[in-house]
Amino acid sequence: MSRTLTILLATLGSAALLGGAFIFQAFGYPPCAMCIWQRWPHGIAIVIGLIALMLPGRVLPLLGALAAVTTAAIGVFHTGVERDWWEGPASCTGTGQSLGSLSGGDLLSMDGPRLVMCDVVSWELFGLSMASWNALFSLVLVGLWVAALRRS
Repeated sequence: MSRTLTILLATLGSAALLGGAFIFQAFGYPPCAMCIWQRWPHGIAIVIGLIALMLPGRVLPLLGALAAVTTAAIGVFHTGVERDWWEGPASCTGTGQSLGSLSGGDLLSMDGPRLVMCDVVSWELFGLSMASWNALFSLVLVGLWVAALRRS
């Protein structure tokens, strides 16, 4: 497989994962904070891939691999938070939330944004959450970026 094809596949892979996240969001699965963290490296990888398709060299495939490994690492961490293997950030797991300052009306209100907790799985397939699938597919993308780097 050529360098160009490998970079194209890695770029399209990030675009597919990012697009899939937005499709799930459109179908009523709002993202938690850690889900959004996983999206940024895919966006960066897409930009890197588009530039790498036009420019030769080893730096851009290396940066693409770093972006893919970053989203994979966040996905693994998020999976661990969902499965209670370790604690997640207090800002999105409920460990730092205090209800004492809220009135009864605030607690019953349906106004405002829906809070999505990072330690709750909202969708899964074959026992794997979206964060787990992102981590797995992102590791495949790391392999594609590394293959492109070797062909540079």
